[in-house]
Amino acid sequence: MEGLKDKVVLVAGAATGLGGDSAARLAREGAKVVVGDLDGTGAEKTAAAIGEAGGDAIAVQFDISDDDSVRALVDATTDAYGKLDAVHINAGDMGSVSKDTDIVDIDLEIWDRMVAVNLRGHMLVTRHAVPHLLTTGGGAIVYTSSIASFTGDPQRPAYAATKAGINALTRHVASRWGREGIRANAVAPGLILTDEIRTGADPELLKGLIGRSRSTRAGEARDVSSMVAYLMSDEGSWINGQIINVDGGTVLR
Repeated sequence: MEGLKDKVVLVAGAATGLGGDSAARLAREGAKVVVGDLDGTGAEKTAAAIGEAGGDAIAVQFDISDDDSVRALVDATTDAYGKLDAVHINAGDMGSVSKDTDIVDIDLEIWDRMVAVNLRGHMLVTRHAVPHLLTTGGGAIVYTSSIASFTGDPQRPAYAATKAGINALTRHVASRWGREGIRANAVAPGLILTDEIRTGADPELLKGLIGRSRSTRAGEARDVSSMVAYLMSDEGSWINGQIINVDGGTVLR
């Protein structure tokens, strides 16, 4: 894709899964990638794999729920590469999702943790990244949302609410800084067969979820990483403030 070569891209939440695949895809497009994650060992492995494939990447351990840690992540990016051109914010506390029951029964600690990571954390990365993006004339921010922000599921209210909040954050950033060269968009995936889901999910459940889509298959990580790369590239330069479903037609809007 045009315009990614030698760009400095921070991927916040990239040790495994969708973030790891996006980091690898961006590196293949020629970007210099900072792999940030709470799992420092996992981030190191992802960065090392990118390097072995001929790419340029470093790993930084950080906690997206901690303001000082997020600031240090962004500073480490500019210290290593001299600038920041784009950010993909993908971090999430998936361990809390299984405990995200309903509004009556949910433990308030689970609700607060979900907000701290999925919403407040995305805001923190944004607020520390935007000044650096502005110094280079703008750049791209891509958030990971979810179709849960649209579907109104009977479970996972904290997850859905935070993803809806990410949608609003996306539109705010596009509206506030779009005329200064910053593009903010979000991808909203449906069922994506990451390695964790392949090994841990009930096959019948997966079959039922695929049946809810308008496609012949479940999503792959590459479906999302391709969209992330496109939105960061020059080819996606006239797309701003959008929430783009990557879900095999599960949600039509």
